[in-house]
Amino acid sequence: MSAVQSAKIDMTQGDIRQILTRMTIPMLFGMITLMSFNLVDTFFISMLGTHELAAVSFTFPVTFTVISLAIGLSIGTSALIAKAHGSGDSAMARADGLAALWLSAYLVAILSLLGYLGMEPLFRLMGATDDTLPFIHDYMSWWFAGSVLLITPMIGNAVLRAAGDTKTPSLMMASSGVINAILDPILIFGWGPIPAMGVEGASIASVISWAVSFSLILYLIVVRRKLVDGGHQSPAEFIRISRRILQIGLPAAGANMLTPLAMAILTAVMASYGAHAVAAFGVGARIESIACLVVLALSMTLPPFVSQNLGGCQLGRVEAGYQLCIRFVLKWQFAVYLLLALTAPFIAHLFSTEPAVERLICWFIWILPLGYGLQGVVILTNSSLNALHLPMRALALSVVRLFVFYVPIAWLGGKLFGVLGVYGGALSANVFIALIAYLWFQRSLNGLQQKEAVDGKAV
Repeated sequence: MSAVQSAKIDMTQGDIRQILTRMTIPMLFGMITLMSFNLVDTFFISMLGTHELAAVSFTFPVTFTVISLAIGLSIGTSALIAKAHGSGDSAMARADGLAALWLSAYLVAILSLLGYLGMEPLFRLMGATDDTLPFIHDYMSWWFAGSVLLITPMIGNAVLRAAGDTKTPSLMMASSGVINAILDPILIFGWGPIPAMGVEGASIASVISWAVSFSLILYLIVVRRKLVDGGHQSPAEFIRISRRILQIGLPAAGANMLTPLAMAILTAVMASYGAHAVAAFGVGARIESIACLVVLALSMTLPPFVSQNLGGCQLGRVEAGYQLCIRFVLKWQFAVYLLLALTAPFIAHLFSTEPAVERLICWFIWILPLGYGLQGVVILTNSSLNALHLPMRALALSVVRLFVFYVPIAWLGGKLFGVLGVYGGALSANVFIALIAYLWFQRSLNGLQQKEAVDGKAV
């Protein structure tokens, strides 16, 4: 058996629950480690002061925009490679992976350069003031410079997941988080001959951890596992494969970029209530990333399962896997909400000692996480539509979610009831869009099943 064949896990047969559980648990472990250390990062920055914490909160929509492009490209990469593995074409999978690595590096480098050149007007547009702009500049200068080092491991991990390996990506994420957490206090506050760098130190710590992951992932997928071809394709082949990746990747990236755009709008709304509201909202966004870890892990392991079964013409298994995940996340996220609601005061005090910020963090926790299960339905539906090679439907769902429901209802709630109205409006929006997402997926899957039946009769 070749190295490529031994590296691939067949998801077109066997018990669905066991397959998804076996893939999700290691991914969840890696994400818990990574996200926990991201919260540690926020904790250390919060010790510098409210303006520093607010500055990093302003950066979240911008950094997530760049990351969203990579997420979209990784979705396109995973969908193509998993389908190729499902149909037994390993050579195509290796070529697709190589083109994806170069394509993501080119596009992210261009986007980061534009972001760096337009940094000040961009953040002023979002509501940043002279109190926070110097800290934003310190943080984002290093972040933009090292962005390609962050993106390449994301694409490499998508290659591994498409082959059914979620253990290695989880270890990669955990290692990156550990390195970042160790370096954070050293570079932020100084240690021995290393001077205190403040917010800038937090960004440098991240770039160093990305550089380690960058080196490891390339060695693993190109040299050791041989899941990706080495070198660079001819321009004609690179363009041909890139078009296939972008057919899924661009709509997926667009859908992902809508989230930071909506976050930027809500951050601007929060800025009208002062730095305390922005700081609390930034902390809340990071708490959300921890609270939704299981959903995020499933959103990475369900798509390869869906795409491999699509390639193997097993749409019945696709529907069974989707339904299993939806039922689970609704129960799980409600249990998470109860835990967060009970510990809200402790969590708030951990991130801030200013009463105004603490109070707003508590209200964020008491209101928004109640809808995280419904939000999970939307996230899993979106990722499954991309895995079914229906990216435009996933994009349309994201547009409806964010700009027909989420932002307008949250904005209206803010106008009527202030900061708490924003929180309540966001919760209400998740109720409506979850039902739409579920029905949208069922209709799409039924259409594919009918097409498969017609094609089968024709043959």
